[in-house]
Amino acid sequence: MVNNPVMILLVWNILVMFVYGIDKMQAKKGGRRISERILLSYAFLLGGWGAMFGMVLFHHKTSKPKFRFLVPLAVLVGMAMLYILFDKSLLVWYN
Repeated sequence: MVNNPVMILLVWNILVMFVYGIDKMQAKKGGRRISERILLSYAFLLGGWGAMFGMVLFHHKTSKPKFRFLVPLAVLVGMAMLYILFDKSLLVWYN
């Protein structure tokens, strides 16, 4: 079992990147698509880097203004969340 939070985040972001790739593949062949809501949710669930790399690598959703704005925002929000979670000096309840 993986106990390292960095490894967990790395694996999660790789999975998110591949989800963007799968959706691109489905779009090309006219298959069942992954909803934009799900794609953006994965980005905001600490998968922003994977979403961004997936967009660039697979050229997917790069022309949509919603994704061009929200995915980088998801990266920033995720970085802020991680900073708050792991910087113990910011935690009021930390002894």
